[in-house]
Amino acid sequence: MPIFCAKAIAPAKIYRVGNVMIDSWVDLLPKAIACKLDSLPERYALITITLHRASNVDDLQTLKSILGALVEINTQLSVLFPVHPRTRQRIAEWGLTTGKLYLLEPIPYIEFLALQRRATVIITDSGGVQEESTYLGVPCLTLRENTERPITVSLGTNTLVGQDSKRLSSELSNILAGKVKKGVVPPLWDGHAGERIAEILRSCFEGSSSLSG
Repeated sequence: MPIFCAKAIAPAKIYRVGNVMIDSWVDLLPKAIACKLDSLPERYALITITLHRASNVDDLQTLKSILGALVEINTQLSVLFPVHPRTRQRIAEWGLTTGKLYLLEPIPYIEFLALQRRATVIITDSGGVQEESTYLGVPCLTLRENTERPITVSLGTNTLVGQDSKRLSSELSNILAGKVKKGVVPPLWDGHAGERIAEILRSCFEGSSSLSG
């Protein structure tokens, strides 16, 4: 059986450009700031619309445990929960209790970004939200054992709590007590990643043209 080895990339061919997703967020930030959010609690925990991963909602006990933790959180801090259709379906099928959670329909992206800005804490399983919360400086508790955005944990405001409802409650208590993780915005998350990419491509193209000429 043949063995294939990945060819090493020369360091000179690797460019650090930043995060193009943050470019989009920076571009939309003024609209999110201008967005009017009526009838919201003064402080709230935001459960992201992407709380729909199979590991979280296709297992009865796991989803029941998460909802139980959110209902408990709601006794200390209002919980806004834009519910993914898949999650709502599971809740209905299994007759799970949601107490007095603010269950919302899925909302447009700009409005969701506005909700993130104002949130006291964000509870999520979304990679993109982990990045956005780090950029905003909003505490984020991620219901996963690992993340493809480790920089949001090492530098940002993100904390992995897995599917441990006790850990979730403990971390939330710390946040409400003012023991907030102080993150920083990672280097090059400045809204100019796309410009750097375009400049690199332009330089490479011009270099290739001069060599061929």
